[in-house]
Amino acid sequence: MTTAVELINVSKIFRAQGHTTHALREINLEIPTGEVTCLIGPSGSGKSTCLRAINGLETITQGSIRIFGEPYTTFSKAHCLRQKTAMIFQRFELFPHLTALENIALVPHLRCGLNRVDATSKARALLARVGLSAHENKYPKMLSGGQQQRVAIARALAVEPKILLCDEPTSALDPELVSDILKLLKEIADSGMTMIIVTHEMNFARQVSRQCHFFDGGALIESGATAQLLNTPASPRLKEFLSGIEKEPINPKN
Repeated sequence: MTTAVELINVSKIFRAQGHTTHALREINLEIPTGEVTCLIGPSGSGKSTCLRAINGLETITQGSIRIFGEPYTTFSKAHCLRQKTAMIFQRFELFPHLTALENIALVPHLRCGLNRVDATSKARALLARVGLSAHENKYPKMLSGGQQQRVAIARALAVEPKILLCDEPTSALDPELVSDILKLLKEIADSGMTMIIVTHEMNFARQVSRQCHFFDGGALIESGATAQLLNTPASPRLKEFLSGIEKEPINPKN
């Protein structure tokens, strides 16, 4: 199986006002093509920084990142490789002055070069896919959090990415909205998309991912098959982390 993403000895150090934070510490990680991989760990462990580095949104201090074997070596190369990825953010990051339809259509128009008519047609089809056809002319402030995240997911899919990156896609949602978003992401995962998901939803991780990686303090502590890693963790720190997580009631329907 080919490798979609490879991190080689990647470190990230933030320096501000004389304070140094090691967000990532010599991370070595491979993500197979066509599989779903989850990154788990406590807040501030480096999961989101790792995801942003993969998408070229965060520079790294040391090491290299390869997308389908190609390294980020220059800004132009990073821009080119980013064409292969799309990201779903915690806080949706929709343009408030654009409707749901316009938020989605803007991406294939500007990034993929589609004319406005074709981009709008594609956006309308994606809105239907995420169950929001009736809301295409609404602005983000007129939508619920769950609906905004559905628009954000449709926008990410609009570029037909090879790799979909999800940064805690349910963390900003009310509990009753979480299940629908997880169900939608599971449907995308079942389609064969390469996905890297930062999540605190352990039941979801069990259902959608084959591999799981546990981060703590910027370091990659433990990796393995999801069921084995979550059911029989080897490291004391992962055991402690899992024991502190409440059993989630969320269980997306198959």
